[in-house]
Amino acid sequence: MKPISLIQFLIEERRANHINAELSLLIEVVARACKRIAVATGKGALGDVLGNAGTDNVQGEAQKKLDVISNEILLEANAWGGHLAACASEEMEDPQPIPDGYPKGHHLLLFDPLDGSSNIDVNISVGTIFSVLRCPDNAVEPKAEHFLQPGTTQLAAGYVVYGPATVLVLTIGHGTHEFTLDREVGSFVLSRRNLRIPEATAEFAINMSNQRHWEAPMQRYIGELLAGKDGPRGKDFNMRWVASMVADVHRILTRGGVFFYPMDAKIAAKGATGKLRLMYEANPMAFIVEQAGGVATTGRQRIMDVQPTALHQRVPVFLGSKQEIELATRYHMDADEAQG
Repeated sequence: MKPISLIQFLIEERRANHINAELSLLIEVVARACKRIAVATGKGALGDVLGNAGTDNVQGEAQKKLDVISNEILLEANAWGGHLAACASEEMEDPQPIPDGYPKGHHLLLFDPLDGSSNIDVNISVGTIFSVLRCPDNAVEPKAEHFLQPGTTQLAAGYVVYGPATVLVLTIGHGTHEFTLDREVGSFVLSRRNLRIPEATAEFAINMSNQRHWEAPMQRYIGELLAGKDGPRGKDFNMRWVASMVADVHRILTRGGVFFYPMDAKIAAKGATGKLRLMYEANPMAFIVEQAGGVATTGRQRIMDVQPTALHQRVPVFLGSKQEIELATRYHMDADEAQG
């Protein structure tokens, strides 16, 4: 059977009335921009893209050179096509409107231009995450409040992982699909259709160095996993932790598993409500995971039901195989109920 390119796949989805022409173009443009980012990451030290940029992002985190480069590539690619009303980036405090003189569309794009960038200097997989919303009809000049829509309103979401292969994972609300970049022809080609995450798993991803800071329900849950076949779960579990969300989530979509970045005392002491960004990381990944049969929660509620209150809002993230995420979430909800 002849391989199907991303463009052919999007044409199929348009014919099925799953997306319109403007959204199809937006996805094509994002994918094209990510091919440029793949080239930049692939050059490594030869392209003078490693190390810090000497600047901080809106969250006060040191930016890598590739954070800045990737952000500029995505902004430039999406400025002129007429498919966007505005975009917002994890790296910028405020949304970026479409420049005057350019045609404007009816969509809002949010992105984390280079997730896991702290790993780039040691040649570990990093990636781009994106989410697409409908721009409210009354938003003549879209502002931050127009982006504050729950994840259930997402029209599309995806990520690109820059690893041994460059892979795009995409959902438009009709399953989760994987495309692999054929570097010889320069096109993303459909490599797996309708990814499914197994309901049960024996693999988990979490930063164990934060264990002493976790809430009691998280301590209980992970403690049971570590007890293995001699503990209450009756089986052994393996831990995997890349510290690059796109890499960890891609592993889960490939072979199952669960990913946790829970609330803890260290995060609370900073006055934060979680570690990962709702709009740029949690919502798009939740949409992708749910469309693949998985579950995504904050430990207390479905991630995509959270009503955003700020563009750079943070939340705890539990996602992956259904049985384990539901159990970990139940432990947190039962603990809350016991405390009244």
